[in-house]
Amino acid sequence: CTAGPFAENGYLVECGEGVAVAVDPGAGARTMVEILRGGELSLAAVLLTHAHLDHVDGLSTLLDEADAPVYLHPDARAQYDALPEQAKRFGMPLDRPPPPPDEALAHGETLAFGSCAFQVREAPGHAPGHVIFWEEEEGAAFVGDVVFRGSIGRTDLPGGDYRVLMRSIREQVLTLPDETRLYTGHGPDTTVEQERTGNPFLIPHYGGELA
Repeated sequence: CTAGPFAENGYLVECGEGVAVAVDPGAGARTMVEILRGGELSLAAVLLTHAHLDHVDGLSTLLDEADAPVYLHPDARAQYDALPEQAKRFGMPLDRPPPPPDEALAHGETLAFGSCAFQVREAPGHAPGHVIFWEEEEGAAFVGDVVFRGSIGRTDLPGGDYRVLMRSIREQVLTLPDETRLYTGHGPDTTVEQERTGNPFLIPHYGGELA
């Protein structure tokens, strides 16, 4: 679900057995609600890669429709609690702040919902407490704003750190199998191999830092 002025990608992931998981319900949350109202899927959880406004501003709308636990890394809590201030900074409307998160994410843990099993991988640098959700069996990773097709996440926002981001990409993205499909927070999806070999921010041939 791509929507909003930031064209943020949110995902409603079907996990079999009538179960679904929402990842980063930004402005696309209304589309998620419409799908859930179809009655074929029940929302089991909301997984947040990080707490920037564009990835969270539809959360209250989604939770009005489906009462599900919200998962967030503890290091992202300060930005989550400051969503009204984020909205003012960007001149964006915020209907109301979402409720406190229910569950604290930890690096290396696996979250199981229906047939899905998401491994949590800490990947800060773009934002404090940023994580990646890797579904190994499906060969998919929801990477938020860590890396994009042909680009990387910005590091000029509060809590950003370029060196930390590059380390996260090296250790948490490029260590995934090459065929892993990366579902990003903005823009089209990509693969680990495609970014390893062609992302100008990563490969030395184009002035990037990583092989």
